[in-house]
Parts: sequence; C-alpha cells; structure tokens
Amino acid sequence: MSDMNRRKFLTFAGLGAIGTVGFGARPWGLQYAGAAPLPTSGAGTTLEAVAVPLGSSGYRRLGAGPGWPTIVRTELAEARSGREDRRTALASLVQLTDVHLVDAQSPMRFEYVHPFTGSAFRPHETLTAQGLVALVARVNALASGPHTRRAFDAVVSTGDNTDNKEFAELGWFLTALNGGTIVPNTGAPGRYEGVQNSGADLYWNPESSIQDMYKKAGFPEIPGLLGAAIAPVTSPGLNTPWYCVFGNHDDSVEGTVPSGIPPLEAMYTGSLKFEVPGSPEQAKAVDIATKFDPGAIPAALSAFTTPPRVVTPDPARAPFTPRQFIAAHLDPANTGPGPAGHGFAPDAGETGIGYYSFEIAPGVVGISMDSTNRAGFVDGSLGAAQFRWIEDTLAAGSSRYYDTAGNPVSQARSDTWFVLFSHHTSGSMDNVVPDPAAPAEPRIRGSRLVDLLHRFPNVLAWVNGHTHENRITPWPGSTPEQSFWEINTASHIDFPQHGRIIEVVDNVDGTVSLLTTLFEADSPYAVDHADLSPLGLASLYRELSFNDIHADPDLGGGTADRNVELVLVSGR
Repeated sequence: MSDMNRRKFLTFAGLGAIGTVGFGARPWGLQYAGAAPLPTSGAGTTLEAVAVPLGSSGYRRLGAGPGWPTIVRTELAEARSGREDRRTALASLVQLTDVHLVDAQSPMRFEYVHPFTGSAFRPHETLTAQGLVALVARVNALASGPHTRRAFDAVVSTGDNTDNKEFAELGWFLTALNGGTIVPNTGAPGRYEGVQNSGADLYWNPESSIQDMYKKAGFPEIPGLLGAAIAPVTSPGLNTPWYCVFGNHDDSVEGTVPSGIPPLEAMYTGSLKFEVPGSPEQAKAVDIATKFDPGAIPAALSAFTTPPRVVTPDPARAPFTPRQFIAAHLDPANTGPGPAGHGFAPDAGETGIGYYSFEIAPGVVGISMDSTNRAGFVDGSLGAAQFRWIEDTLAAGSSRYYDTAGNPVSQARSDTWFVLFSHHTSGSMDNVVPDPAAPAEPRIRGSRLVDLLHRFPNVLAWVNGHTHENRITPWPGSTPEQSFWEINTASHIDFPQHGRIIEVVDNVDGTVSLLTTLFEADSPYAVDHADLSPLGLASLYRELSFNDIHADPDLGGGTADRNVELVLVSGR
C-alpha cells in the first residue's frame, strides 16, 4: 500500500443512514469538507496492514490485508478546514485492555462450561504470555503517535490484566510490562497438566491425534506445542511509563464469582482439577451457578459423576485480594519504567482504594476509576465515595462547569483536559449489588457517570474495555461544549487482539481532536506450525483466536469504531 493511501483521510459521509445524533440532528460526518492529509506514518499500525483470513471457510491461516483509513467523525463538532496545519499535539497515549494472562492449568477454572459460555475455554489460552510480550514489543517499536509523532506519554492497561486473580498471573503481567523472563507454567516444572492434554473431546488437544471438536473444525495437530507454551519467554518491558486499572477478572473468581467461598478458594492451590463433567447437564448446572448463584457451585461440582484429575498443587496459584494486587504494583521491584506504584497511591495497599488521577502530559490529566464491584459478577458500578471523588477532581481542574441544576459555575483557576479510564463501559455498569465491604454505600450506574461528565466541558473522553469490542460512542451534551466521546477497545485475548493509540490535539480553531489508531502485536501473521519459538507462538496465538469456534466476528467493530478522528468543541 502506498504512503498516500495510508495517509488518506475519509469523511464519515455515507454512514448517515445509520441515524442522526447531536445538535440539530446533524447527520454523521456530512460536515467534513475535506482537507490536506495529516503527516501520518502508519507503519506498524492498522493504517498500514490488518490481519485478514486467507480462504473462505474452515480453519484459516492469516495474512496481511489492506490497512484501514482514518475516518473523521463529526457528530459532536464540525471538522474545520486547515486544522491539520494549525493543530498542536497535547498528549499521546496507548490503551491496552483485557490481556487476560491465563494460568491454563489452574484447578480453579470452569473450562467445561464453554459450550454454554464460550470464554470459559479458548484454544489459544496457553499462549497469552507470548501474545502479551509481542504486544509490548509493538508498543516499543511504535514509540510515538502515527499522526503527531509525539512520543508516547503513557500506557494504560484498562483491566482484566489477569484472568483468574492468581498471584502467578499477576507476576507474569508485571514482568511482561516491566521487563524480564516469564515462566508461564504452574504445577509440575516443565510439564503441562491441563485440559489440552486431557484427551477429552471438549477441548483442542494439539499434541494428540484424537479427533476432538476442534480438530473436527479443522484445528491442526502440533507436536510439542504445550511444552513450548510453558517454556521461559523474555519480555523487553515497556519503554513508556504505564498505569493500571482494575477489571472484574482482577477481582473475582473467573471474573464473576465473588471471593470468599471457602471450597473454591481452596481449589486454587489444591490437587484436584475438574476437567470433564459426567453430562452436559452437570456442566450447565455449574454455568448457571457461576452467573446467578455462586454459593451453589460446590454442590454442583460434587454432583459430577466423573472423577477430577489429580494435578501438582502450586501455592503460586493462590488468589490475591485487591489490596494485594495494589501492593504488588507498589513494590519497588515492580516499578519498571515507572511511575512508582503505576498510579496507585503509596498507601493504597492499606486503604484498598483502587482509583486515582495522574498527569498524562502537561495540561492533560487521566482519571483512573475502579468500576469493579467487590460483590462479584461480571458487570460493574462505582461506589458513592468514588463518584464524589471524581466530581471533586473534575471541579478542581475546571475554570467553569455546570452544577446539577445546569447552572454555569465559574472559578479562578486554569482548565485541565481530562481523559477518564475504567474497565467497564457505560452500558455495563449496572451491577448495583451492595459491596460486602461497604454494604450501606450506594452503588452508582454508568448512566449517572455520563450525566456527571456532561457537566464538565473539559472532559474529552471516557476510555474503557470489558466488552472485548471496538466501539466508539458520541455523548452529546446540552450544549456542544458539554459533549464527550466514549472509546471502547477490543481485548487482546479474543480476535482481533487490538491495542489503541489516542493522540490529543488542539486544532487552534475552537475544536479539539482525538486521533485514535488501532495496532496489532509485533508477530507475523503466519508461521510454519513447526515454529515453536516465542515469536512463532505469538503468531499462533492470533491465528488460533481467529479460528476459535466461539469467535465473534463483530468484536472488530465497524469502520467508524477503528481508526478515527473524533472532533470536539473546545470547552476551554
């Protein structure tokens, strides 16, 4: 693809049939009159090339497809001609999300429910460490935003950093981002003891000739894969300061079951691993219990008519608490490229407060929220104390804002641009079950946070994960300056395995733009299946995720959710 094609900007015109939003029912993107292209270098991002399947059916290898252009979205503000020549870069940051480092051999997993809940088992889950190392290498190779060439100011990981809140997984995550050698193995040294060598039809058994349900779908046989998957892999570590956000998988058993159920807590470090239920009904009973009645899980497991597998116990599989998660980030041994604590306050290991603010760049502040609910379950919410803190933080950085009645409030202070980060999206923050640690504290839904953000003209965006989907939503306010964008990015465990760059620019014409660009890990689109090097395994990680029998092709989002320029009226 030529440089000119890579740099080409397209209007969001032609998509107006989707609907109209904003002020005066403005059609999406029809206000963009065209302008000279930005001085963009898309090398290494999806502006240059994108993983695409080869062939039309069955198990498919991947290759390099045409890059995605940048779409200008003008639902919230007009994109004025000549802004490319006027604009000034304010900040450049990277979002990673839902990397889900998996201890695939842990006894405390429910892989057998994947026919009902597809994410319970993924054929590529033994390769998450290699996949994350390749993602870190890509961030380092890019080093700066493709549009402004501003060096990255920060990397933010927006939750589900681990898959099952294990100390082993947390150690791998910290090592991957800070640099060092990971041994992605628990239990017996040098020996894999998990469902992928169980011989069960339920799972992909890569080193066996058994025709399991994945082989019947075309999955290959790859001798030596499991041994290679648990071999040491070295991460270069990020070159950019990074910050961490809680996700539900960092807080709850398997991301949904609340902590504190003694039989389940004991299973983490035990020697019995339930791999195959006696019937689909037995598996279904566990699946229902995890979603609606976690206390019933032990009884559902005791009803299994097939014996569990005996595996090597490992204390490294012990589950961590939120305070222990924070304390690990505060440990000086885990500072890496900084900052110390990766955003968490020095006393947060004692207080358990998982939210904080931080300077992304001069004049641009990030607010990291903790949207997990300690009561468990998949979706989230905010505690009332955190909600008040967010309001106070925004007010302290605003020269003017609107009170709850819609009246303007002016203050003698300078304005700060704000970008908020959370794991959950506005639509997945409806879990208002009382927090067991603060049962009297009200829980706040995502809709109320949207209302709060509308009061502050200097809020640019709310960046999140959780859904494993690329989706960008405009949130128009009562006046143009009270609008903001919600930027939701796909996970790095399910295809398309993206990260996102967000560049903040002042167009010096009364508008601000957020230039967002997706990127993939630094691994080949395809290698020979005999290549069991860390880079070959990272390539296979992407390929298997595409071919997963539970893969959702909609997670990549539409054109307007990928590489975009998001225009806002400047509220400053």
